[in-house]
Amino acid sequence: MVSRQQLQNLARQHGTPLFVVDHEVLRENYLEFRKKLPRVQAYYAVKANSDPAIIRTFYDAGASFDVASIEEFRLVYENIKSLPDKARQDFIWNQIIYAHPVKDNQTLKELDPYKPLVVFDNQAEIDKIKRYAPHAGLILRIKVLNTGAVVELSSKFGASPSEAVDLIEAAFQAGLVVEGLSFHVGSQCTNFQNYVLALNLMAEIFQEAWDRGHPQMKILDIGGGFPVRYDNQVQPFDQLAELLNTELDRLFPRGLEIVAEPGRFLVATAGTLVATVIGKAIRDGKQCYYIDDGVYHTFSGIIFDHISYEIKAFTEGPTQISAVFGPTCDALDTVSLAAALPDLELGDLVYSENIGAYSHASSTYFNGFPPAKVVHVNQS
Repeated sequence: MVSRQQLQNLARQHGTPLFVVDHEVLRENYLEFRKKLPRVQAYYAVKANSDPAIIRTFYDAGASFDVASIEEFRLVYENIKSLPDKARQDFIWNQIIYAHPVKDNQTLKELDPYKPLVVFDNQAEIDKIKRYAPHAGLILRIKVLNTGAVVELSSKFGASPSEAVDLIEAAFQAGLVVEGLSFHVGSQCTNFQNYVLALNLMAEIFQEAWDRGHPQMKILDIGGGFPVRYDNQVQPFDQLAELLNTELDRLFPRGLEIVAEPGRFLVATAGTLVATVIGKAIRDGKQCYYIDDGVYHTFSGIIFDHISYEIKAFTEGPTQISAVFGPTCDALDTVSLAAALPDLELGDLVYSENIGAYSHASSTYFNGFPPAKVVHVNQS
């Protein structure tokens, strides 16, 4: 983990706002996931942070990849393009899943020569895949409960369990091959029972599909949602891993390949944002600070990911509840209204930890302010 002194040194060297990615933490998180879920192959969800250096570190560590756009596919492909033809194709088939259930025609055309594994959840998608990517293998995504997840996904994606086997039959009748099932309990899922209910549902659907003559379905994708301990209200990953291992062993035969799509879990704790106080004022009796990063930039996770990030100071001293605002002219650009901070002066540095996921990935250039500069540490 990068020390406070290192963060300050990096800020002096590179300026702020500064987004620091610690690759040692990336590797530690990946190894923890693999160790605690030994039956589960980890497909890094590239959307959480698509920085090519992060992708490279996970590639070197042996990870697989969940992509949701053709551009994300290309980012992963950069790491394998020089492999021999068979090794490259084997990697695409065994270690990349295109997990977006709805794809445009051009994307399918571009994917087809690679013979990828793609997710679907409706009849129209079957028709499109048949026409534009007939060499793809299919994974059917099932709608499951997202209760207790910070970001709910079931309203947008997932076939109803009641139509699952009919869709599987339709895909096979179209000359395609359904390789398995997937689900997603929602991002930052703190209700672990969502996984239990979903796994039991998957077991039932698998059994019905096998009974109807489709033994080739041998992949279960348990999606993402593995929560990060942003605060002590989130149960430790150990508890979820123990629960998942028990259910996977109880419900599914050893011959079934089990994969997952961790994104946040792998990158959140590897990212730290350092910013500078560029303004201060007293408004309605409250101390207010203005910093050079905000919700249109690295703190975009406040808006899009519904996560509150703790603002910390390098300066010591008694604290008071303060407001922290970003640099743009929009009042929406509010980082916190309840940050416990000491008295800060213009030019002082502040930082936020555990901000590696869904943050810099959705930064904008709004109001002419560019995203934070990215610095990678401990890459080897």
